[in-house]
Amino acid sequence: MKTAEQTLRALLEEQTASGVLGPGAKLPAERELVEKLAAPRSAIRRALERLERDGFVIRQVGRGTFLTEAADHHFSGAAPDTSPAEIMQVRLTIEPPIAALAARLANQADLDRITGFLRAGERCDSFETFEAQDSGLHRAIAQAAHNGLLMSMFDMMSTARALPVWGSLKRRTSTPERRASYREGHARVVTALADRDPAGAETAMRAHLRDVSDDLLGDN
Repeated sequence: MKTAEQTLRALLEEQTASGVLGPGAKLPAERELVEKLAAPRSAIRRALERLERDGFVIRQVGRGTFLTEAADHHFSGAAPDTSPAEIMQVRLTIEPPIAALAARLANQADLDRITGFLRAGERCDSFETFEAQDSGLHRAIAQAAHNGLLMSMFDMMSTARALPVWGSLKRRTSTPERRASYREGHARVVTALADRDPAGAETAMRAHLRDVSDDLLGDN
């Protein structure tokens, strides 16, 4: 039996493929999804939270839930043609300045959410659970910049990170020692954010991503 999340993802895949939904499209309200998918509201809410964490929807208080460009590419099967090297080049280009912006603009709720992902990542033992928290932390930092255009760019990059070639490389190069090193890098970024230190956040994020790039691609 499918979970509410699986059923919702199948619905989004069907409607993006048929053209019913596209980037920026508003999803039905929670109560409508409860009726349409015959699932408890709590399960629908958890499914939407997971989709938001994966960068496939944006939830705006008082307005609703909207499909991202990343979701359109993901569910329609139109994945970008790219490589891990190109992904890291883009990450190193946009994520350090995003961290600097977040250090200036993040509110306390943003910082609490970011810290939540950091703490959850510290408790993860497996590759899968750590990757989930890692992805959530980086996206939460991007959200804390409060810039819709940057968020769209970030979500497009996240779509590329969902490609099998990226996941396979991450899995092959992942070790407990490297995950521990990434946790330390995350902690330095979060400390700079909490200190409202844009230069420190940018420097810490760039250093962290260079470590990831060296581990994945070699020291280049």
